[in-house]
Amino acid sequence: MSTAMNFGNKAFKPRAPDKGAFPLDHFGECKNFKDKYMNCLRENSYENSMCREQSKQYLECRMDRQLMTKEPLQKLGFKDLLDEDSRNTTETES
Repeated sequence: MSTAMNFGNKAFKPRAPDKGAFPLDHFGECKNFKDKYMNCLRENSYENSMCREQSKQYLECRMDRQLMTKEPLQKLGFKDLLDEDSRNTTETES
C-alpha cells in the first residue's frame, strides 16, 4: 500500500517567474552600484528604505546593460524618487 496521497493524478506544471529570469552580472558591470547599495544597507542596519536611491541606481545600471528587463521606475516603486528628482531639476533651473 502506498503512503503517498494521490490528488487526481494532476501533474505539476512549473511556470516561469512573473518577471522572468535575468542573467548574473558576470563581468561586474554594475558592481560599483551593488557595492554602494550593500554598504548603505550595512550602515543603516539593513533598513532598505534608507537606501532606495542606491537601489534605484543599481536597477537602472542593470536595465541599461540589459541584465534585466527594462521597466519604468514608477512600476518598480520609485515614483516618489522620480518626482523628487524632477522637483530638484525645476528648482535648479529657476
